[in-house]
Amino acid sequence: MGTRMVLQIVVFLVLITLTYTIPADKDCPPLNDADNLSQTQLIQRLTHGCRYDRLERPDSGAPLPIDVYVRAYIYFMQNLEAHDLQFKIHVLLQLRFLDPRLTFRKVAPKRRQPILGEKQLRDTLWMPHIFLANERDSSLLGTNEKDILTSISPDGTVIISSRIKATLYCWMNLQKFPFDEQQCSTILESWMYNTSELVLHWEQKRPITIDPALHLTEYILNGVWSNETVVNADLNDLRHGAFAGNYSSLSFSVHLMREVGFYVMDYFLPSILIVAISWVSFWLQADQAAPRIMLGTSTMLTFITLASAQGKTLPKVSYIKVSEVWFLGCTLFIFGSLIEFAFVNTIWRRKRNVDVKKLNSKHILKSTLSPRPSRRASVRSRSFCAPTATGQGSNEALSFNNYLTVHNIPIHTIHENEALDTSSKDTSFTGTTANTGDSSCSKRDLINMEMGEEQQNNGWTTLTPQEISMWIDRKARCAFPLAFLIFNVFFWTFVYVV
Repeated sequence: MGTRMVLQIVVFLVLITLTYTIPADKDCPPLNDADNLSQTQLIQRLTHGCRYDRLERPDSGAPLPIDVYVRAYIYFMQNLEAHDLQFKIHVLLQLRFLDPRLTFRKVAPKRRQPILGEKQLRDTLWMPHIFLANERDSSLLGTNEKDILTSISPDGTVIISSRIKATLYCWMNLQKFPFDEQQCSTILESWMYNTSELVLHWEQKRPITIDPALHLTEYILNGVWSNETVVNADLNDLRHGAFAGNYSSLSFSVHLMREVGFYVMDYFLPSILIVAISWVSFWLQADQAAPRIMLGTSTMLTFITLASAQGKTLPKVSYIKVSEVWFLGCTLFIFGSLIEFAFVNTIWRRKRNVDVKKLNSKHILKSTLSPRPSRRASVRSRSFCAPTATGQGSNEALSFNNYLTVHNIPIHTIHENEALDTSSKDTSFTGTTANTGDSSCSKRDLINMEMGEEQQNNGWTTLTPQEISMWIDRKARCAFPLAFLIFNVFFWTFVYVV
């Protein structure tokens, strides 16, 4: 009973084995007479599971890395977005490599044209896994049928052409903005195969091609170049799946020069005009506080608004940009015109005249910053004549002095003939002295003393506060434009020479 049951089980297992075992040679389609096959039938036989494994890289029979050759065609590039340090690019990327398993030259000698297909054909083949190392967003190798073109030549050469739409980081240097030049790179690296298994190369002839119709509005495309490098990855670098080793890398960089016409017309020329408008206050009288303050503050606010609108498109960086140097320079000139008004207005409101040794900038500024009362005013404040018993001479001298002071008449401008004529016409001050004869001095004595003092103080000039204020305004009309011109010379020399 037990033996019969064992025999039945064995027979059952044999039947099952004979029923479900499929000979491998019957499932592998033959490649003979491939000339009569269609393109689809031929590629299906070449990529059948018995002959082809798309998870394994092509093996040439020797432990050598497979060489993948790359070519790029740039047909669109968007202006750099400085605030995000990125740019957008559309590239047609072509990969070329040899896969001996796809050779059909011997099995189909009459077929001379390559097998062409799209995404479906590419998905049946082994592909070198390549990624963009500096990408922010990309569609490498495409997802649509129209984005991919696959070609298999009779000798097994595979060409994959893919359209790439990518947003890439570009670490811009904005120190000379808006006169800067940028170099933005597109970096391709092998993902899962290190240099012992796969090596990337640029094509020998024209590896990088730019569409002749490509045009940028803010930049000039000044050149492009390619580079081949090897990236070393350790266990701390997760960019390659935390696999350590050396990975092949390709990159191409574009040299972009910024067009400055927009910034000259919309920023630099208006700011120059705003600074020049602030100098109009030098032609207004120093006591006209309202118009001069309004002119200075309005130009300052206008320029700050202009500069802030221009700076909103830039990232916040730690270093100083050229545009900021220009902003600080123009702000200082506008602020200087306000300070100049405050200075001359303060001098204008002074009550005392100032003695100046010489009529030059040094002595006028020195006397203005450290004002000293007029020497003649100090002499007039004292009695010019000895007092008499009645004190009338002293009183007459003081009355004459008060008269000159109230009417703001500098004594050095009164000549002897004018004084004599005044004595004959105005008897309100000298009548008492002439009639009584009790005074120790007369008006002629005052004039003689004044003329003697003027001879002693030869070379000194008395200036009123109003004269000093107008003199400072006249100097500012030349000093400010000259200083701004010198600032422009140094600024533009640094921009275009340094």
